[in-house]
Amino acid sequence: MAEKSLSETITVKKTDPIYYLDQNVAYARTDAWFGHVTRNLMMDIIYPQTDEKLYPCIIWVCGGAWMQMDKSAHIPYLSDLARRGFVVASVEYRLGHEAPFPSAVIDIKAAIRYLRAHAKRYSIDVKRFGISGESAGGYLTSITALSNNKEFEQGEYLDQSSALQAACPWYPPIDLPKLAKQTSFYPPFFAGSIEDKKYCDFINPINYITSKAPPFLILHGDKDETVPLDQGKLLHDALTEKKINSRFIIIKGAGHADANFFQKPVWDIIAEFFKEKLK
Repeated sequence: MAEKSLSETITVKKTDPIYYLDQNVAYARTDAWFGHVTRNLMMDIIYPQTDEKLYPCIIWVCGGAWMQMDKSAHIPYLSDLARRGFVVASVEYRLGHEAPFPSAVIDIKAAIRYLRAHAKRYSIDVKRFGISGESAGGYLTSITALSNNKEFEQGEYLDQSSALQAACPWYPPIDLPKLAKQTSFYPPFFAGSIEDKKYCDFINPINYITSKAPPFLILHGDKDETVPLDQGKLLHDALTEKKINSRFIIIKGAGHADANFFQKPVWDIIAEFFKEKLK
């Protein structure tokens, strides 16, 4: 009895581009080892290689209390987000032991300018940039999206804009002096004293809100003991008071950086937010 052939022919409709991961792209160079040497700041870029269409770009900012971070840690989830129709760039930034505030803000803005300068290479629409990040990355997401200070614009590609059109911080620390009183945690990234009101105003993202602020989607868990829920609410209330579009989603039973935030329904909300705001 003859065996059936296992070969078959199928027709595939080409509707999606091929996505690539460009790892360790050097977007800036900074001092290192006590200022005696220099090193590159890197980003990982997930992008569709095509000449047929330009895509909105989402910057991802990893958390880690300004003491640790890994730009590649969330690549599985960021890849899924990219496949929904985005370029996604996960950005390395300097930590507290390397350089204090506003170094990380300067770095992220430099990364945005780099991406705009190389938009054609990565199929990016320069008019559509969003940002998202968790914990310390949520703080950096917020202040990067809200601030427009010339002192935060340093490095190359200064002819490019670092403006953002949408922001999605996850459980963001906002009022650092208040957080220090709640949790006894005040990271060395912030070199000034929490008793210095002028410095505290300088580091608070709320003080950078203007009528030109982009829309926000804020995610926070109601069981977060690391960054209490009222931190995210402070940002939401300040935005809505200034009539900035802000949606505050509280995830029931979620703690800090736990698995609740990495479920498909949450990423569906994030993707829809960026699709709507980065049209």
